Amino acid sequence: MVPPAPPPNPVPVAYRATLPAVPDWLNKGDNAWQMVSATLVGLQSVPGLVILYGSIVKRKWAVNSAFMALYAFAAVIICWVTWAYNMSFGDKLLPFWGKAGPALGQKFLIKQAILPETTQFYKNHTTVETPTAKPLYPMASMVWFQGVFAAITLILLAGSVLGRMNFRAWMMFVPLWLTCSYTVGAFSVWGGGFLFHWGVMDYSGGYVIHLSSGIAGLTTAFWVGPRLTEDREGDPPNNVLLMLAGAGLLWMGWAGFNGGDPYTANIDSSMAVLNTNICAAMSLLVWTWLDVIVFKKPSVIGAVQGMITGLVCITPAAGTAGRKASI
Repeated sequence: MVPPAPPPNPVPVAYRATLPAVPDWLNKGDNAWQMVSATLVGLQSVPGLVILYGSIVKRKWAVNSAFMALYAFAAVIICWVTWAYNMSFGDKLLPFWGKAGPALGQKFLIKQAILPETTQFYKNHTTVETPTAKPLYPMASMVWFQGVFAAITLILLAGSVLGRMNFRAWMMFVPLWLTCSYTVGAFSVWGGGFLFHWGVMDYSGGYVIHLSSGIAGLTTAFWVGPRLTEDREGDPPNNVLLMLAGAGLLWMGWAGFNGGDPYTANIDSSMAVLNTNICAAMSLLVWTWLDVIVFKKPSVIGAVQGMITGLVCITPAAGTAGRKASI
């Protein structure tokens, strides 16, 4: 007698934990959210800031400004996987720098993510000071997520020198600044460096991204010098509607920027996304009302500036601030 066929497995093939492509540590929900978050951050840069920069400047600078953002994104990603990721999150070389090396090997990319690379001990070398984070997804997701963070930092910096920096100089500046500045901040605060040991907390890039790009942008603009006098007289955006489209992509992409930094799809990420949007909305409204009060009329550029100010302001504590603090 032929035995009856076993009942069909109700669990879809893609969700069966026994498949060789699904290790026991992999959480598909966390991995999916992390890759979506990274893609949202990437969309902030391409096409978000590409459109915003190309639209907010004078027409004669539009293509150059947009191309600066596009080039920076591509250049940073290649530098990141070639040497900069491990300088930011790899094994310690100096108290503020990791050892340079590629993040391209298959064995490295498919293993479980870990951040920082090494466990942090107290001076007795036995007591763990800060355990490493081990998100439930592969290193490939972590490398990509941190890579788009590095890319947007350079693109934010570019906003300080739009219309005043030679493109060929920018081509050399991007890999140099990434290597000599961004990796230092990232390793010092997030990668197990000296600020990490001092207990400095940066939820999603207040120090590593916004402070570093702001100071670097101010310094770069100082050394490059001001625009020509005639270029500073009347500087309206060449396309207001496209400028708003780019600003909108930047705003919506910030959900991945702050929502992805708990490294898991948890309550913290939900609160961070809500805080981010509350702060951005409130900042936009306040700036617009101040324009009306001080200058007697609202300003679309002022509204965009207010929105970005709110997004930047909430980022260092998006996952820990309360809703009143967000407002």
